[in-house]
This record gives sequence, structure tokens and C-alpha cells, in this order.
Amino acid sequence: MFGKKAQPPIKSLIAHGSRVEGNLKFTEGLRVDGEVVGEVRALTDEPSMLVISEAAVVQGEIHADHVIVNGTVRGPIHARELLELQPKAHIEGDVSYRTLEMHQGAVISGQLKPLAIGEEKPLLKLAANNQ
Repeated sequence: MFGKKAQPPIKSLIAHGSRVEGNLKFTEGLRVDGEVVGEVRALTDEPSMLVISEAAVVQGEIHADHVIVNGTVRGPIHARELLELQPKAHIEGDVSYRTLEMHQGAVISGQLKPLAIGEEKPLLKLAANNQ
């Protein structure tokens, strides 16, 4: 999905110092720098991307196509395509994903549940291969 098409633009922001309580639905891209207490769900009509920054905390279930985490998530994550766990990611909950990219330092306290992989697989290049 993301290998052939441009990623959705980040059009919404929950800024540092902000706290949202309740379920949140979004389209395209959302960046969380603050705190969310409740479910965060991308609508499935279009490709979606959710970014949880280093200072962010999400307490609730997450559903999106491409999820990038560098902050704290307390709850399950369902990444329909790619789950990127950056070095300061701390997840307390189960994660399901089609493709997983996990950097050194990221922590998961839960189960890893890969989704059934269809015929199309995203192309990933390893930095060590220099290709």
C-alpha cells in the first residue's frame, strides 16, 4: 500500500500540553504530541497514518493503516499495514500488524500478532545492505 503510493498527509495535530478524553476518529494523517485517553481510530475509506511522538501518551485502543510510535501507548495497537516502533516507543498492550519495523530501544509489553500476509508485500530496504 505505502510502497507504491505517497503516504497520507498529516492534517491534524493534538499539540503538546493538550489532553483529549473520549474516542477520536480521523482521516488521512494525525500526529499526537499531547495526551489522548480513549480509542484512536482512522476511518478505513482512505489510507491513514498515525504518529505518536516522543512526548505523547495514548491510553486506549489504536486502529490505523500506518502507525509510527515513539512515545507511550497503553492499549492494543492494530496497524493494518505497517507498525513502526522508534527507539523511545513504550507499548503496554498487544500489537497486530502486517509489517513491523522495530528500532533498538523500543519496548513492547504484550503479544505480537502478525496479520495474514496477502500476495502483495511491501518492499523494505535494509540500511546495512546499502542498496
